[in-house]
Amino acid sequence: MNRRLPPCPNKPNCVSTTAGDERHAIAPFRYRKSRAEAKEALKAVIAALPRTTLVEEDDAYLHVEFTSLLLRFVDDVEFLFDEESKTIHFRSASRVGYGDLGVNRRRMEELRSLVDGKL
Repeated sequence: MNRRLPPCPNKPNCVSTTAGDERHAIAPFRYRKSRAEAKEALKAVIAALPRTTLVEEDDAYLHVEFTSLLLRFVDDVEFLFDEESKTIHFRSASRVGYGDLGVNRRRMEELRSLVDGKL
């Protein structure tokens, strides 16, 4: 299956490793292990975070919902594993609203620090 991450909308509540503009662009994660091992390691880190739900998964894809504590806003985070380049591309976007006060970017940078050395 050849999946692609959808582009970010013209709103500041989305970050993506495939975005071409500075407002939405963010660096991908890199991994050294096999794709399957890297995916399991990423899933384990995400599962330890509060209010996360794994929605969909296949060999090279994960879709996770993150729900905010107070207002129960749902953010959709999709991960694509590229075995050839050992890269995890991702897109993190708010489902509703316009701005997110930087929540999606902060979450993904926090996740980057949590998975560092585990992939």
